[in-house]
Amino acid sequence: MLTLTQELHDAIVAHARADHPDEACGVIAGPAGTDRPERHIPMLNAARSPTFYEFDSTDLLKLYREMDDHDEEPVVIYHSHTATEAYPSRTDIGYANEPGAHYVLVSTADHDGAGPFQFRSFRIVDGRVTEEEVRTVASYA
Repeated sequence: MLTLTQELHDAIVAHARADHPDEACGVIAGPAGTDRPERHIPMLNAARSPTFYEFDSTDLLKLYREMDDHDEEPVVIYHSHTATEAYPSRTDIGYANEPGAHYVLVSTADHDGAGPFQFRSFRIVDGRVTEEEVRTVASYA
């Protein structure tokens, strides 16, 4: 199960809404070994595409160095789908290389400026996709 604060949930949805009709992408980092998402890092979709996302390699390298410096890891890796349901595509599955991460997908396919949006989380390990429950909380305290 993915547990994240309502604030982080809303930040992901806001990013997906803002970047529509292109796919949005980003990371939520957390303290290494805790599985607790804490720091939202919206990324630029270098592909600038409504059907594909790609992290800019320079930005991604900078992000991983920053996470290493703060003893963090990517707890959530997210992106949006603009024309399909919130379910990993074959491309998404092929690029999933963080077996400990939660892969969150938000669909803006029914986007009318206000939602509602599909918000789903998956574990992707060795090409196998498993959906998991998403629980939002006011805080981790």
